[in-house]
Amino acid sequence: MEGFGNSALFFHKQSALLNSHTQYTEMVRLQPDPFLNELTNMFERTTEKGSVWVTLKHSSDKSKVKINKMKTAGEKIEYKCLVRATDGKKTISTMVGQKDHSRFQSSYATILKTRMTALKKRERKDRRKTADSDKKQEPKKPSSAAKPSN
Repeated sequence: MEGFGNSALFFHKQSALLNSHTQYTEMVRLQPDPFLNELTNMFERTTEKGSVWVTLKHSSDKSKVKINKMKTAGEKIEYKCLVRATDGKKTISTMVGQKDHSRFQSSYATILKTRMTALKKRERKDRRKTADSDKKQEPKKPSSAAKPSN
């Protein structure tokens, strides 16, 4: 796939079967800024119904054979973060290097904070109430000092 640049299309086969046909979705490799724009669009499309799945993976963007050759030659391997996002219909991805990591992370965090509005708050039990109810349910043992002597 070398020589096609970073905007090359990658196809992967999904295991979902639809009407006995294998469903293919295209995975588009984007630069970090267009990836963030498309991620925002995915969140907007799934506002009323649907989900967006985002995965992050440590990757070198090279095949295992090339990595092994580089290790034996003593060359330094630059690892990047592979970020993928899908809404079930479209899959996008980008590679983020160490230089762009902090800028990408701050933009990514801003998008997540503004677009994740449909999350439901988890119901928690009040620890004080459960601790008090446990104490009330325990039978009290009579103390030896409280017993009247005959």
